Amino acid sequence: MNRLATLSEEPLNEEDSAANCSKKALTWRNWLKNHFPLLFNKKSDLKILLSVLGCPLFPVSVHPEQPFTEVSSSAQYIIQHFTAATGCRKLEGVIKNMYATGKITMVMVDETSKPGRPNGMSQKGCFVMWQMVPNKWLIELVVGGHKVAAGSDGNVAWRHTPWLGAHAAKGGVRPLRRAIQGLDPVTISAVFSTAQYMGEKRIYGLDCFVLKLSADHTDLVDRSDNTAEMIKHVMFGYFSQRSGLLVYLEDSFLNRIQSPGSRPMYWETSMGTKVEDYRSVEGTMIAHSGQSNVIITQFGDNLKAGPAIARMEETYTIDDLAFNVPGLSIDSFIPPEEVQKDYPQENLDWRSPLHG
Repeated sequence: MNRLATLSEEPLNEEDSAANCSKKALTWRNWLKNHFPLLFNKKSDLKILLSVLGCPLFPVSVHPEQPFTEVSSSAQYIIQHFTAATGCRKLEGVIKNMYATGKITMVMVDETSKPGRPNGMSQKGCFVMWQMVPNKWLIELVVGGHKVAAGSDGNVAWRHTPWLGAHAAKGGVRPLRRAIQGLDPVTISAVFSTAQYMGEKRIYGLDCFVLKLSADHTDLVDRSDNTAEMIKHVMFGYFSQRSGLLVYLEDSFLNRIQSPGSRPMYWETSMGTKVEDYRSVEGTMIAHSGQSNVIITQFGDNLKAGPAIARMEETYTIDDLAFNVPGLSIDSFIPPEEVQKDYPQENLDWRSPLHG
């Protein structure tokens, strides 16, 4: 249960070398300003895939103290059905940490070809993830010979990429979206305990109840500045009426970016994840595979040809998962030195059109 071995972390090309950039240039906003055209360039596929699919965050923070009686009766029934179906209620107060490993395959999809047809070479890799109560997590992914890592010590979330180095996230600490994809039923119950019931919908042949969560205005402001504004970030959870399990996640976030003297540019990122293959792990039902589909739309008055669209896909499987891993301590979740040094005096930016 050791961390993945350190790999070569040179950027994909010398021009992107973080070592030659100023600290200010190591922000998502500056990187995107220089790489907007690359979103639709095959040479940048690996960077874009890792940026979008690697380690996105959930739109809201965890509020485990929220009592079930404060949600609607319909949402309360759905969450109680889910906790009973997964058997996760018995984990509360007993499970202190968890560990998971898995394999992933990422690929760009050609917008003009048949659905599901790849636009480039599939990128295969693996990941390892740790979590510790409360609000501590760490994930490392290796894809195409490059490693991306992200984590939270309960106070600040951060990420490290070969092309940007380490940088902190703005806003409150939020769960890793990958954990909500059926890996952590306790956190799923906690985050959706405050959700809004939206009705019923059939998806993948299953009749589902739909719950909605939205980032509130305060959090959106915290994740914005004078050039990059996050307008919305919403998440929908689809719970099977028959089994009670979470079978689909769908989220969307919209960003408005405008530099002084220029017209605004809008980026909307939509991600849908099919969650499946539930298996019992120490008496708790955990999803062991899934598939995510992402659509990124760039639009604005300065795009004469109209909106630009990019699509990408990821499939993943879980190889191993365990609770209460011996030897895992809070020291495992300490942020990199660069983040510790710059936080909170200078919140380096982890807030791009590609990341909610």
